Amino acid sequence: MNTSALPRLAGVIPILATPFHEDESPDHESLTRVIQFFGGMGITAVTLLGVLGESNRLTDAERSALIATAVKAAGRLPVIAGCSHTGTAATIALAEEAARLGASAIMVAPSKQPTPSDDSVFSYYAWVGEKSPLPIVLQDHPASTEVHMSAALVLKIAREVPSIVCVKAEAVPSPGKIAVLKAGLPADREIPVLGGLGALYGFFDLERGSDGFNTGFAFPEVLLAMVEKTRAGDLDAAYAVYRRYLPLMVFEQQPGLAVRKEILRRRGLIQNGRVRAPGGNIDAGTTAQLASLLERTFPGQDLTRPVCIEY
Repeated sequence: MNTSALPRLAGVIPILATPFHEDESPDHESLTRVIQFFGGMGITAVTLLGVLGESNRLTDAERSALIATAVKAAGRLPVIAGCSHTGTAATIALAEEAARLGASAIMVAPSKQPTPSDDSVFSYYAWVGEKSPLPIVLQDHPASTEVHMSAALVLKIAREVPSIVCVKAEAVPSPGKIAVLKAGLPADREIPVLGGLGALYGFFDLERGSDGFNTGFAFPEVLLAMVEKTRAGDLDAAYAVYRRYLPLMVFEQQPGLAVRKEILRRRGLIQNGRVRAPGGNIDAGTTAQLASLLERTFPGQDLTRPVCIEY
């Protein structure tokens, strides 16, 4: 597998929502708009078909069509396709389809098994890594997978599966685990470790060595500023940015996808904030709270344009 054409997966890689029309059919025009808007900000890549992408509510045909749209919209920007599945053979098939459609990498998380074991998780990644035509972002997100991978297991997978090119570290407490991973990853090939979880612990992750973010927070401009300040060695400034926008991160990270999709709608990026059934949609009270919070956070700013970061 040739990974030389893939840029180092550090910095900010937004996780994309899947936009739907009111009738719940996928909205490809909105997806294109989101990718092109975020792509103009200096992000590293985009990821679709993750938890935020409602991948478990999509048909196989819809998945393929969305990947094709994303690749076309992204141009030279790498597209990472979520390909997690409960079956190893199915994961490999999804990876092959993503490669056929032009994706640059896949994101893979383990699935819960009746008899959990580190050996079964390792075997899953080893087999997918051997057969996948694309490099792999290893996602450690026990909140959605119910699979708890120790730092030692993640390190073993990263060391022994050459196609692992990035680790998305979302097991809480994340800062300490990120530090352990950064210290133990192989020295002969650089594997970035990215934070997620809506950047809820973003500053603390960066402080302990995170290489950036792979998450769906609806204002990548904020995350880019935090990464820039950290790379410049100005942790005080990175913390000031984090503190300034933390209330919005907290509000957006509430369970469900409705708040984040409503923000994207208010940014003019998606036509409809609908979450596909049986997911819950935003209610009137939450909508009013969000409107107030956005005005407090970005007073007088046009959210349909990249926002000015203040701290």
